[in-house]
Amino acid sequence: MNAGTEKLEAINEMPSKSNDNPMLWLYGVKKTFGSNNVLQGINLKLPKSKSLVVIGGSGSGKSVMLKCILGLITPDDGSIFVDGEETVGLSIKKRNQLMHKFGMLFQGGALFDSLKIWENVAFGLIQGQQMARADAYYVAIERLRAVGLGKKVADLYPSELSGGMQKRVSLARAIATDPEIIFFDEPTTGLDPIMADVINDLITETVRDMGATALTITHDMGSVRKVADEVAMIYKGQIIWQDDVQNLDNSGNEYVEQFINGSAEGPITDDARKDGLI
Repeated sequence: MNAGTEKLEAINEMPSKSNDNPMLWLYGVKKTFGSNNVLQGINLKLPKSKSLVVIGGSGSGKSVMLKCILGLITPDDGSIFVDGEETVGLSIKKRNQLMHKFGMLFQGGALFDSLKIWENVAFGLIQGQQMARADAYYVAIERLRAVGLGKKVADLYPSELSGGMQKRVSLARAIATDPEIIFFDEPTTGLDPIMADVINDLITETVRDMGATALTITHDMGSVRKVADEVAMIYKGQIIWQDDVQNLDNSGNEYVEQFINGSAEGPITDDARKDGLI
């Protein structure tokens, strides 16, 4: 039995009130849309102050899993614990309180075109925490400086920035409220390799400096190797492997090996043929 299998077996155990209190724990999470069983019993554990990257192909359930954690989708079954608290079925009031723990860098940035850069960064402070605009402006400038920008872009609009600069702004917004958990949804999508590496470095430095817990979903192996403490692979709606990133190239899992090497042939391709997908 390899280390990844042993770790996965521990994660699959029923959550308990033990000293082991991860920041995020999904247990038996299922979600179906019509006849499409997207999540088929997700078990995933994310320790505090660690960075976990979830890899997997298109349609494997990464985004649906993330939306379940954020409360944008309600699971059909299972539990999602955030810092020891069950979050499935929370009231609107408690859900809003929980969201203050979260920061999010959306795929594509998702900046508001009609708002100035500083207003984008300060959006959660002003709208979510009712912070005065003058105070929120000061925080926004500090967060922009933290990602290598600053006051020079504060009064510009997103359309006036390059794609890489927009990603930096999105990261500044994600950390503006000092979240305990930061989610990164395909953070390097649409960037050239050099800018992607810059963003990966910023993510790594930011998470470390804040002492935050981070969950990233991506298929970019450069991001995986740069930002991860641990890696998990989702396949057909289940986590099939999870271990420390240094064990990624020696996973002992043929599905993981095919995915990270980008091989045309392997068990993933074989399954797709059996399912009539290729």
